[in-house]
Formats: sequence, C-alpha cells, structure tokens
Amino acid sequence: MDGINHQYIVNDSGKRLDSFLADQEKSTTRSRLQTLIESGYVTVNGSTAKPSYKVKLEDIVHISIPEPSPTDIIPQAIPISFIYQDDHIAVVDKPHGLPVHPGPGHPDGTLVNALMAHCPDIVGVGGEVRPGIVHRLDKDTSGLIMVAKTHEAHQNLSAQISSRNVDKGYLALCRGLLATDEGEIDAPIGRDPYNRKRMAVVENGRNAKTMYTVLDRLESYTYLSLKLETGRTHQIRVHMAYLTHPLVGDNVYGRSSSVVSRHFLHANYLAFRHPTTGEPVSFHSPLPKDLSDALESIKANLG
Repeated sequence: MDGINHQYIVNDSGKRLDSFLADQEKSTTRSRLQTLIESGYVTVNGSTAKPSYKVKLEDIVHISIPEPSPTDIIPQAIPISFIYQDDHIAVVDKPHGLPVHPGPGHPDGTLVNALMAHCPDIVGVGGEVRPGIVHRLDKDTSGLIMVAKTHEAHQNLSAQISSRNVDKGYLALCRGLLATDEGEIDAPIGRDPYNRKRMAVVENGRNAKTMYTVLDRLESYTYLSLKLETGRTHQIRVHMAYLTHPLVGDNVYGRSSSVVSRHFLHANYLAFRHPTTGEPVSFHSPLPKDLSDALESIKANLG
C-alpha cells in the first residue's frame, strides 16, 4: 500500500487504541487517527479494531497512513475578515450564513473554499476535506475561528483544544429571564434519539460543560456571555434549550424570532498559545450589526 506503514508493540496496557497511536504518531492528529482506524487502516494482531479498543500488553499494532489524495475543493474568492495572520496561523471573523466546510447541502461557498483562495498553502493541512480547520462554528453562528496553516500548527492547536487550553467566549440572547447572575450547565450531549438531525442532553452523551454570566435582563430576554469548557456540536444552543431558555431566533432548539433572522450567538473571544512561539494570544470580535440592531430594538421597546 502506498503511503507510510508503521508497526508498534504495546508495552503498557489499558490505553484506548486512538490514544496509544496519538502517542506514537506525533505528526498526525487524533481525529485523523480515529478516521484511519474506522476506515480499516489500523490493525491489532492482524484484525481491525475500534478507536475505543483498550490495547493489551504485547499487542501488535500496524498502521498504514495513505498518501493524501488531491483535494477537489475549489478555491473561491469569498471575502472574509482576517483578525490576525502569519505564516503559521490565521484568525478569521466568520460572518453568519457561511458554513465552515463543505457538506450536504453546501458543496462549496464555505469558509474552507475562501481559505483555499486566500491561503493556498493550507491544502491538505489536517486533512483533505477540512484543510486548516481545527474547530468549527455553526453556519449561522458568527465570530472568531482559528485556522492552522501548517501541519505542525494544526497538531499543536488540536492538542490545545483536546487538553482544554483554548478559551472560547460567546455572546448570546436567550428567551426568558435567567434566575441567577451566573451559573454552570453540566449536562452530557449526544444525538437526539427522537430526531437524529438534532443534538440533545442525553444520559449516555459526551460530557459537556458551559459557564454563563448574565450581562443584562431585558423584560422577557436575557443577554449573557458564555464560556465553553468542552466543544460539543450545538453545545450552547442545546444547553440553553435544556434550561428552557433557548436562544432567540433558534428555530431548531426553540423558535424563530421577529427581531433577528438567525439564532443570536456570536463567538466574541478566543485565546490560546501561539503554536510556534508558545506566547499567549487573544482576540476579540464586536457584536455584528444584525445582532446589535436586534439588541437595540429590544431595548427601545422596553416600557
């Protein structure tokens, strides 16, 4: 098989297979390793296994890493706002309505297509489908997203996310009045068993923790800032709906709104260590016009 082939003999039992390989294959991200395991590129004692398989002493683990295939993602000159950029990373202020990467329903016209035009060197960084992407925002969530421009930066930033050393802050408007000025939502998230297109708080879901602070109470709305300790799909939207305070304009976990045409959620803060220098860096993004206009409209109608 073309590509890279490695074999390892386990000398310490108990680790998950994907975790064991992450320790050996330092230049390959854990998510990429999980994909390779699930696709049959990894065997344990000659047989395929799941990423969650717990390796045993003297297991023989073989991995074949195929050569990257040419990407079929088309560079597109979509205007995007760079908050910061150097040879290793970029920080983009993503507008709402722009999907992060191609998927069902949007094969192009995504942030990745734009990045391919602005930063052609990211081709293949972190994978062919989502080059440069280390974390995501929902299509209709605006705000800050960091991009890796080299394999080394992708590996480093992914590790910072996995070890929860990236601070991500959000601004949101929810329905109803939260009773406490600050709080923590600690509730596991997984696929909604009644609607596979949605996420939900479920008993056997992945652990998820969201912290919030109330910024203002506006008659029948609460304006708040939030920080994520974990990064589950739709986490803030699911957790706020779980509290029976869905985000304003969220027609998936709540209902549409006359004051704003999308869910009111903006990623306004991002902090991490630069993958090359190790220096702490932080970035801020102001509330975009559609959300600030909605907020002002609500305030103007009070009383």
